[in-house]
Amino acid sequence: MTHMDTDREKGPDFIRQIVAADVAAGKNDGRVQTRFPPEPNGYLHIGHAKAICISFEIASEFDGRCFLRFDDTNPEKEDVEFVEAIKTDVRWLGFEWAELRHASDYFPKLYELAVELIRQGKAYVDSLSAEEIRDFRGTLTEPGRDSPDRNRSIDENLGLFERMRAGEFDEGQYVLRAKIDMAAPNINLRDPTLYRVRKVEHQRTGGEWCIYPMYDFAHTLSDALEGTTHSLCSLEFEDHRPLYDWLIRQLPVPYEPQQIEFSRLNLMYTVMSKRKLKRLVDEGRVSGWDDPRMPTLSGMRRRGYTPEAVRDFISRVGISKNYQVVELGALESSVREDLNENAARRFAVLRPLKIVIESYSEDDEELMEAANHPNRPELGSRTVPFCRELYIEHDDFREDAPKKFFRLVPGGEVRLRYGYIIKCERVIKDADGRVVELRCSHDPATRSGSDQSGRKVKGTIHWVSARHAVPAEVRLYDRLFKVPDPDRAEGDIEDLLNPESLEILSDAMLEPSLADADEGERFQFERQGYFVVETPLSAGHGVLTRTVTLRDSWAKVERQALATAGALA
Repeated sequence: MTHMDTDREKGPDFIRQIVAADVAAGKNDGRVQTRFPPEPNGYLHIGHAKAICISFEIASEFDGRCFLRFDDTNPEKEDVEFVEAIKTDVRWLGFEWAELRHASDYFPKLYELAVELIRQGKAYVDSLSAEEIRDFRGTLTEPGRDSPDRNRSIDENLGLFERMRAGEFDEGQYVLRAKIDMAAPNINLRDPTLYRVRKVEHQRTGGEWCIYPMYDFAHTLSDALEGTTHSLCSLEFEDHRPLYDWLIRQLPVPYEPQQIEFSRLNLMYTVMSKRKLKRLVDEGRVSGWDDPRMPTLSGMRRRGYTPEAVRDFISRVGISKNYQVVELGALESSVREDLNENAARRFAVLRPLKIVIESYSEDDEELMEAANHPNRPELGSRTVPFCRELYIEHDDFREDAPKKFFRLVPGGEVRLRYGYIIKCERVIKDADGRVVELRCSHDPATRSGSDQSGRKVKGTIHWVSARHAVPAEVRLYDRLFKVPDPDRAEGDIEDLLNPESLEILSDAMLEPSLADADEGERFQFERQGYFVVETPLSAGHGVLTRTVTLRDSWAKVERQALATAGALA
């Protein structure tokens, strides 16, 4: 377990050091080419964002190129929807690929290279079932056993593989395997499967193929065919590197890429497995892949995260080979810093309590000048209407207030931001004893901007004019899981979900300037947090989503969880 590394002065990470040394030595003629190769079987998440940033940024820093290549070799799980979503996410992060490729572009050439392996006597067609292959493979402490088909003749293998290609066999009847070493310490070298029969329509090639290459075969040779110099991937592929190198050494490919691994990004209180994320979507635990509680880039975009904040977070996390579980609060901190600098300020009352200023005339109305940003005068100001009836936050009033409660109490005074000092004179309750309205008085000499009274009060609260307020629905999202590391926690995923991960406030009241806000606009609701317009108020039913709170209330909890996990590791 690690905390986020915020020291950016340590110099280049180990990958950049390798690439720089290769360029200096003239390796690959000084050329740098990377790629981001997602499988189009789901939506990208924050873990993919790390891989995207590494591959695209390193290529850019060394005047190289980065390709976007879809690893579309598993047609039953892939869809054009995912292809388009991935393109959108990469561009949203701020990157543009040098060329768009697909593993399926290379299907004819990959087939030729498989035939070449057979001709060299380094691949064979096997009739063992998937279960039998696993059984024959052995264990980490016991060598595997040769398949009865391992010593087929080259001609027989060529004929069977051609018949596989022609569609003569059922799924699972035959596979093509590399002939390497069934006693290799690395199980990935124990005659791995290279091709299998899949009679499934492909989203690009249709029914042209009924055999498809396995990931290791297609991924390695796609790199080698298109000129990748540095194949950057996460640590789970480290054990696959010997097979990667073996395939390149055996076959006549134009380039010899180098695979380099880095640690994947894991966030507390979330999962990164596409399978688990898909289950959440399929079972209706979330509203979709873009649910704002999901770690997907589309979910983060909908929640109001900025690409600048995500890139900043990835930069702070850094690159290493150490297992990383990063506090979710660290990501939110990057988001908070970006929005604090760039989001305009507005007033919004999420849980309204009506106050009537009885000393203020019913017919009077004023426009209060309010800054759009306290530290950026170039963003100007707007006017906020003020009248006799206002809404304040229900939590800004307490009948029985604790000692250091500096907001409104019976007989107490508070300043209305950009407005007057008011005093609570009477409390109105309903038949059940709930506070429903406050009757107040105001001091006309204390208007903000022209106050010469010299009066001071400890509390300042925000408000919205009841006469001008714009109603909206506000959604408050929290962590999706209630345990720090749900990937490793015991129990069903349903039992690990946070039942309070979404709170919907249907009667929030907003200042009228927000009536014209566009979809995707971000604001700081003063004293509340940062919010994004999901559905414009002009559409008739405005919906705003909280992106992040003003302060990280989870930091202490997360650090305690990290410390506990570290002690148990």
